[in-house]
Amino acid sequence: MLKQFTTLALACTLAGAAQAAIPVYGFVVKNTYPHDPQAFTQGLFYRDGYLYESTGLNGRSSIRKVELKSGKVVQKEDLPSDVFGEGATAVGNQLIGLTWTSQVGYVFDLKTFKLKQRFDYVGEGWGLANDSKHLYMSDGSSFIRILDPKTMKEVRRIQVTADGLPLEQLNELEVVEGELYSNIWGTDVIARIDKDSGKVVGWINLTGLLPKEQRGTSTPDAVLNGIAWDAKSRRLFVTGKLWPKLFEIELVPVKR
Repeated sequence: MLKQFTTLALACTLAGAAQAAIPVYGFVVKNTYPHDPQAFTQGLFYRDGYLYESTGLNGRSSIRKVELKSGKVVQKEDLPSDVFGEGATAVGNQLIGLTWTSQVGYVFDLKTFKLKQRFDYVGEGWGLANDSKHLYMSDGSSFIRILDPKTMKEVRRIQVTADGLPLEQLNELEVVEGELYSNIWGTDVIARIDKDSGKVVGWINLTGLLPKEQRGTSTPDAVLNGIAWDAKSRRLFVTGKLWPKLFEIELVPVKR
């Protein structure tokens, strides 16, 4: 059986940062903003002064436009009640979103949220991001699918590895200054990934960002999930499923 880079191994790596081959980053909170504690955050991105968010759960899935400072939802479109919304990203004037197990994605007009088309894919949909040339799609495995944003067809795949071992549970995605950032589902860790080779080039340890007792719910699903990058002002935002807060953070290298 092929060994995987497990959650336990990840915890050990972060705990032993001084010996880790992969750099580890901590954080400083620059600003804190309100976030809808009922939003089961699946996808997050920043565009023209607003946050755009996709949410999950059957009967509660939506896409929404959100004011950063107030957390107010200024525009919203519900997804069909029988689908579980997942990651989303913007390409040009289109918002592209995934669903978890329905094997269907949606393309909306970014301004009006009017549905423009649907597209199919095989397997599960988790996270979605883009670098203007390609879409990057996670499915919970160690593989990232690379899609053509015009046809939504898969071009190729890369396998994400850390210290030579496949890294699974890749969830919400964001392209940040040429790297692919991925939430590792069920942890307070983000992996920084070289999107050409698939190698993990850094760990972001967000332990303590929002203590579990402050996450506003007893459900184990209230995990870190949601990364947005403001390229113009170089601001990094993170939040989680059902979290009452969204954070602007600055990364700080952990001294070895």
